[in-house]
Amino acid sequence: MNDNELAARLIGCLDLTSLNRDDTEEKIDLLCQKALTPFGHVAAVCVYPEWVAFARKKLKKTPIKIATVVNFPEGSNDFKQMKEEIKKGLGGGADEIDAVFPYHDFLAGNMDTCRRFLEIVQRECAKHTSKIILETGELKHTSTIAAATSLCLEYDINFIKTSTGKTPVSATIGAANIILETIRDSGKNVGFKASGGIREFEEARKYLILSEVILGEGWATPEHFRIGASSLLNNLLSKLNGEQ
Repeated sequence: MNDNELAARLIGCLDLTSLNRDDTEEKIDLLCQKALTPFGHVAAVCVYPEWVAFARKKLKKTPIKIATVVNFPEGSNDFKQMKEEIKKGLGGGADEIDAVFPYHDFLAGNMDTCRRFLEIVQRECAKHTSKIILETGELKHTSTIAAATSLCLEYDINFIKTSTGKTPVSATIGAANIILETIRDSGKNVGFKASGGIREFEEARKYLILSEVILGEGWATPEHFRIGASSLLNNLLSKLNGEQ
């Protein structure tokens, strides 16, 4: 597969994201327009819960999924609020929920809190796609990232995601490697999402290639592999248009 084919494939695995507190209808409208490209559509558009219904309306005649974030970005243990956010997102028409793992509690050894979080996500999301954001830059160590991934894999979730993109260290190839190997070793049918700081084709392709080295050729489809980004799409389109 040549670089242009890889770039087009990456577009189809992209969660095109706008998670800024100054988002407006105009900005979300533009995001939704960008999601449909001459080289195919992105996998999903990811916005805050308050923008889900608007994005759903804009993309209702397309196959693009609507994703939203909850417990974001702090990864707190205010689960009452998280449940309200999930209900608001799903009520607005969200297909996918990206929920931030309570990593502070995990690091403090509060496993009951972490398990309660996972039980709530599993129950509230039901048949909708759930993605657990580990915040690997804060978990830091190989063993900690592997342990958090393993705990999540005990529950009925759909994706493990690296980061919120709101901390000093976001997605890294090292963290991706740990998550992917843990998924492989579990035998579970769970996907992987790299998110945070991925802006260029060369970075993105590394995650796609790594996922297929570990989990097999052809594994990296939108059903199993996503990249969350806001500016990566422009870079991929520039490459496909021969501007690089």
